[in-house]
Amino acid sequence: MLKIRLTRLGSKKTPFYRVVVTDSRKARDGEYLEQLGTYNPLANPEEVKIDADLAKKWIANGAQPTDTVKAFLKKSGVIEGKKAK
Repeated sequence: MLKIRLTRLGSKKTPFYRVVVTDSRKARDGEYLEQLGTYNPLANPEEVKIDADLAKKWIANGAQPTDTVKAFLKKSGVIEGKKAK
């Protein structure tokens, strides 16, 4: 199963993340198929850059985003949130 998730970079106490597409059985920081963007939690405000076209392509091909990445995708308008009744 394909997942869209974060992989950690950076040194101790200075995290930096890539948003990647990978097989769910691979290690968190292991091999990935494609990089979709980056996330910097230390910037003020937090900095998220995601290639919307690539993300839509992978979601259409069956990749499932993790909860954190799903929130980033909703915030950037790549996927829609729950609709109000």
